[in-house]
Amino acid sequence: MRDDTIREVEQFLYREARLLDARQFHQWLELLTDDVRYWMPVRSTRYPASSKAISILDGSRYEEGELSGEGELAILDEDKDSLTRRVDRLDSGMAWAEDPPSRTRHFVSNIEIEPASRDSELKVYSNFIMYRTRGETEQDFYVGSREDILRREAGRLKVAYRKIVLDQTVLLAKNVSNFF
Repeated sequence: MRDDTIREVEQFLYREARLLDARQFHQWLELLTDDVRYWMPVRSTRYPASSKAISILDGSRYEEGELSGEGELAILDEDKDSLTRRVDRLDSGMAWAEDPPSRTRHFVSNIEIEPASRDSELKVYSNFIMYRTRGETEQDFYVGSREDILRREAGRLKVAYRKIVLDQTVLLAKNVSNFF
């Protein structure tokens, strides 16, 4: 991967984080393609098949994967329309989960880039921490990884696909009203 492409992707992700932290959600929506898929599968704790901590009598029932799959239950599974409606609701004064609004800080790291299936796209892996505080005492940390497909449209990078994988299997936050 060329150095200028790596730098462009890093700057894109950092700008996205800044827009989210500044609550500039309409500008953030402009960074998404019209056909974006934005999803966060459910994570379950699984023991490896070789584990001696538990025994499964019927080996055919054993599931190795920790994440829900396509078409299964997800914490978030959104498109551009649903994300736009969420942003519009934040502007309405009727989003009780965000009144008063959250203050967030997004940290993005470990950025890796590889070619995607189309020439106009890049597959980007990154890790993130999102710190959220709201009101006087609410504080949450979301820690995980993202798998993005960035597509070049009219010379600009946009998010065409985002899979958000949280490290937590149980969310202690009172809501998931923020963007990752």
